[in-house]
Amino acid sequence: MTTADKTKNTQLVIITGMSGAGKTVAVQSFEDLGFFCVDNLPPALLPKFLELMKDSTNNIQNVALVMDLRGREFFESLFDALDRLGKEDWLQEHILFLDAEDQALVSRYKETRRSHPLAKDGLPLEGIRRERKMLEELKGRAQTLVNTTSLKPKELREIILERYRAQEQQVFSVQMVSFGFKYGVPIDADLMFDVRFLPNPHYVDHMRPLTGLNSEVSSYVFKWSDTQKFLEKLKDLLQFMLPQYKREGKSQLVVGIGCTGGQHRSVAIAEYLSEYFSSDFVTHVTHRDIDKRKGLS
Repeated sequence: MTTADKTKNTQLVIITGMSGAGKTVAVQSFEDLGFFCVDNLPPALLPKFLELMKDSTNNIQNVALVMDLRGREFFESLFDALDRLGKEDWLQEHILFLDAEDQALVSRYKETRRSHPLAKDGLPLEGIRRERKMLEELKGRAQTLVNTTSLKPKELREIILERYRAQEQQVFSVQMVSFGFKYGVPIDADLMFDVRFLPNPHYVDHMRPLTGLNSEVSSYVFKWSDTQKFLEKLKDLLQFMLPQYKREGKSQLVVGIGCTGGQHRSVAIAEYLSEYFSSDFVTHVTHRDIDKRKGLS
């Protein structure tokens, strides 16, 4: 298997959160899903582990790593490691953060008669509060939060199996929608871009009855330097944003491209973007207002 084969197929789940919130149950659940699991990996070792994952001689596709305060001497390097993950285009990373209310965590420590890793010689609640403060920023970066306060181990396991088994089957798609502002904006668009500033084929008499699906019209739209510059910037923006939406767990992203009537410029650009991103994502294109010009509505 080559690195190219791994692109978009290798999934890395980082299991983290409060001590006593259920990380042991979580990693066992991932093992049942067939993930390669490592418990208590120091963040400083993550770059080396990524090299091993990327090695074309292995068949590792799904990995789950537990990273928590047991490796606290390395914990400050975690955010650098997470930033590194975001730059690996062959990898889909996902942070699962397990939490629970303080009272529940204290009860669990009393039941197991274990001391909190941040309060070896003190009360569990002191360590819990200290840990919660340390993990605030990490919690904000997590894509999935699970509060286990009222969950039994079996219920947590069921949540993880359902969430990540479904994720393997989920297909992320991008829907490009051209539209005319004169008919109103699409209410279901997640992102929207206005291309009314570009030269308009409507004012070229023989192009007026045509659409952006016509090669002459699309050539006219794309020949201008402003169009080329706009497309380069837009592609760069979407190349960054689309993987982020996919990583968040969104199944579909609707991108609206609007011009005045939804007949020429928006149609040509929506078609171009759909084709451009089709090599990396499942794409669809819809021209909402292409036939609303006089005589065809």
